[in-house]
Amino acid sequence: MQVRNSAERYGLVAQMIHWFTVVFVLGAWASGTFGEEVLEGTIGKLWLSLHMYAGLAVIVLLVLRLAWQVGNPTPSPEPTPLGVWGDRAAKLTHFVIYGLLVAVPMTGIMAQFARGQALPVFGLFEIASPWAADREFIRSVTDVHETAANLLLIIALLHAAAALFHHWVLRDRTFVRMLPGRTG
Repeated sequence: MQVRNSAERYGLVAQMIHWFTVVFVLGAWASGTFGEEVLEGTIGKLWLSLHMYAGLAVIVLLVLRLAWQVGNPTPSPEPTPLGVWGDRAAKLTHFVIYGLLVAVPMTGIMAQFARGQALPVFGLFEIASPWAADREFIRSVTDVHETAANLLLIIALLHAAAALFHHWVLRDRTFVRMLPGRTG
């Protein structure tokens, strides 16, 4: 298995970052969406911590992904019948996903700070809130956080559907280039 990207496919590092990001985004979304059902007592605190840690992991993975891409460019787009418009749609989708991968965790951090509470960083240390608690701001930033998270999930699902469309309908290598252990 190749570690670095090649002109034809993604390497192991890019694949691992991609799939771990998928897992943490889904985990953060699910725990944030369904966490209100159990946000009572010790279980609620644990659930909220898992939600925050998943969001922080997304930020860490995004930084790693961007750093990795600096010295390890992504493969060229797979030639398809969709032509230049398909390539542009893919680039726009990736750009939006990257923007939301920043916006969702950052608005979550802002919501935590707006509560006047410190941000725990993987149980290692905490970052104190720079603000006093502000209920109105909490509501506003939480609404933005939830909307952006839902939008991220929708666009990520469309991204996944497009990859499967490439695989099953166009029968090109777009999807398998991101699968570990696959050569084509």
